[in-house]
Amino acid sequence: MNQPIKNIVIVGGGTAGWIVASRLAAKHQAQPQSDITITLIESDSVKPVGVGEGTWPSMRNTLKNMGISEAEFMRECDATFKQGSKFTGWVTGEKSDSYYHPFVLPQDYANSNLFHHWQEIGQASSFSNAVCFQEQLCEHGLAPKQITTPEYASVANYGYHLNAGKFAALLQKHCIAKFSVKHIIDDVIKVNSAVNADIASVSTKNNGDICGDLFIDCSGFACLLLGEHYKVPFLNKQDTLFVDTALAIQFPYETENSPIATVTQSTAMPAGWIWDIGLINRRGVGHVYSSRHTKNSDAEAELSKYLNVNLDKTEIKKISLNAGHRSHSWEKNCVAIGLSAGFLEPLEASSLVQVELSAEWLCDQLPATRSTMDIISKRFNDAFTYRWARIIDFLKLHYVLSKRTDNDFWIENRQPDSIPDSLQESLALWQHHYPWHNDFDRSNEIFASASYQYILAGMGFRTQSNYLSSNIENELAMKNFTLNQEMTTKYLRHLPKHRALINQIRQQGFHSTNTN
Repeated sequence: MNQPIKNIVIVGGGTAGWIVASRLAAKHQAQPQSDITITLIESDSVKPVGVGEGTWPSMRNTLKNMGISEAEFMRECDATFKQGSKFTGWVTGEKSDSYYHPFVLPQDYANSNLFHHWQEIGQASSFSNAVCFQEQLCEHGLAPKQITTPEYASVANYGYHLNAGKFAALLQKHCIAKFSVKHIIDDVIKVNSAVNADIASVSTKNNGDICGDLFIDCSGFACLLLGEHYKVPFLNKQDTLFVDTALAIQFPYETENSPIATVTQSTAMPAGWIWDIGLINRRGVGHVYSSRHTKNSDAEAELSKYLNVNLDKTEIKKISLNAGHRSHSWEKNCVAIGLSAGFLEPLEASSLVQVELSAEWLCDQLPATRSTMDIISKRFNDAFTYRWARIIDFLKLHYVLSKRTDNDFWIENRQPDSIPDSLQESLALWQHHYPWHNDFDRSNEIFASASYQYILAGMGFRTQSNYLSSNIENELAMKNFTLNQEMTTKYLRHLPKHRALINQIRQQGFHSTNTN
């Protein structure tokens, strides 16, 4: 039990496997005195899902901590900037029905609850437009920074849109070249147990047994270690999140100079929604829908109508989605990260951020010995079980406030028996209490109260509160609204067009590479 944890074995590659390998190697192999070995085993017969093309702003720190240049990443992965999400048709389905969930927090978010003041003084402007400048940047097709802004620094907070296949390839190349990660291309055919029920080794088809002290399951939906070996149950959440199928295509721009959207566009359909992500040379578009509420042929027709083209000769990738997660992610000396831990619909790009958070946890809390692993695994399981619940609540929030009646999909999404108790409690609270910092249990919430404010306001939710703000609070709010208008005017004047900046980065890199 006091044996040091030295040999880490990652089963599965792809984005999850290589993010974990890169982060662990950068943190624990970079030290001269380190004796930790990292081995990644991946099969060349397993095809990646390949549609996780949106990230959170957290990816900037993830890449920076790996030692990857932002310019190199953007060139290699066809990456563009993502400044949030735009939701169209989610409330009524009418043409004017749209709102933003930007990455920039409301003005003076730490001190002033502008949701209350925006609601009370009138709503001539959308909430996101009134409290932050990012909606206007997106509407005008502007980038979140300038060519002289240092790598990974920002004017407006941003994540990325990227080619998932190329991203995994970049991570693999970087990890093998810069760190001492052993890469084995082979199939795992057996899991071998130790006397204490830990995993002692995995048997591979061509490379024999690979021993380890800690095994990380990044084997995707197969979940070879946590699911197949340990039989940790999968908690199905399709009674809450109905979509179970995705049709994904890669769609060209009209011209090589077509504007690139700087948000993930999510457009509601009769039985689901369509994502639209702009990369440098194409769009990634997909229809996520509930097969219980529409036929595949009708879903294809909706996708064709959205793109205004005939898709008869277009390659469409059909993906089955099973919303849910394992009851816990860490069992004995095995932890599942990525799709092996769970998957929910890609509405708010929560899949990749769960990988990032898991990798960060491992970097900071890597067990020194087997005797401490059970303590760390218990805390890990508690944290990530809580995060899965909060992600489910937040995704469901997009549906429960809709007023659409054109399909039973929307009507059934509003039925109380499909809404988690925790979300029902929050909605009941917000009927009379403006969403704010203390509405959740933990300081490091995966979605801050600002995100709930953006969705609630965008969906037309109104709080009936008896709270009376003071003159000082009202004056501060008005100053913040005015400051936001001034910042909006300033940034609209000085920030470049999104495609123009992307082209410049690909040709020249950033003019400043100082990341401090």
